[in-house]
Amino acid sequence: MNTYYDTAVCRNLGLISPDEQQKLLSSRIAVAGLGGLGGINLLTLVRMGIGAFNIADLDEFSAANSNRQIGATSSTVDRKKTDVLAEMAKDIHPDLPINIFDIGVQPENVYEFLKDVDVIVDSIDFFQMNARRLLYKTARELKIPVVFAAPLGFSGTLHVFTPDSMSFDEYFDINDSMTRYDQLVAFAVGLCPRGTHWKYMDSSKVDLTSESGPSLSSACNIASGLLTTEALCLLLNRADRAAKPVPYYTQYDPYRRIYRTGTLRFGNRGPLQRLKRWLVARQFRDQAEALNNN
Repeated sequence: MNTYYDTAVCRNLGLISPDEQQKLLSSRIAVAGLGGLGGINLLTLVRMGIGAFNIADLDEFSAANSNRQIGATSSTVDRKKTDVLAEMAKDIHPDLPINIFDIGVQPENVYEFLKDVDVIVDSIDFFQMNARRLLYKTARELKIPVVFAAPLGFSGTLHVFTPDSMSFDEYFDINDSMTRYDQLVAFAVGLCPRGTHWKYMDSSKVDLTSESGPSLSSACNIASGLLTTEALCLLLNRADRAAKPVPYYTQYDPYRRIYRTGTLRFGNRGPLQRLKRWLVARQFRDQAEALNNN
């Protein structure tokens, strides 16, 4: 370790051993998406002492990102998220190697994005289903685990996908023949099988046409804490502390003081999940055509 790095991570010791810290230094994580969750995921993992990153996003910051995205400030409006977050990460660890993919995750760069990667962090925008499915398909082919969390209401969710677990498409019951709307409905329902946030969230504020919905920075913090802790357990092979992979799921909601875990034995194909999908699809069906045409 160099002197700066050694000093910068010294408060990790006691929770992480010196040998484990060296393991983190030799690890590389791919962070796909640098929005509400991706930015805080990246900077949290940098502070943990992960030694190298591949980061991908195709968007620029806007004022509307400021309520939840760690890189969004008045001075970063219209700047590329990859550039801003890379600067912030290097301000924490100046010698940090970061490979930037500023066109997001695409068929032409996905293998390069996942080259030499130990763990993948999925923080792709909820609505970008093609990029997300491509990421998971390639990760499974390359036998790289993926950790995924979502901020929902005041809560955070956690899902882990390993090379031996159910695949993304199997768990969420998504296939190429489905419309974009039906894919996103299945994704939303599979995220939170016993959704704690539905009792207090105003679903009328979900606008599929503009691809937006209610969000809070506190929920991003909760979700990121779940995700980055899991990434650490995977990198350090702490199997006794690691979350179970899908079909196991987690949702923690501090607003309702509820911590829910469970298993979807059949993924989204189970009869109760199919009923939930039908109900959600009916609730937003007036926006389905616009979404499918986007």
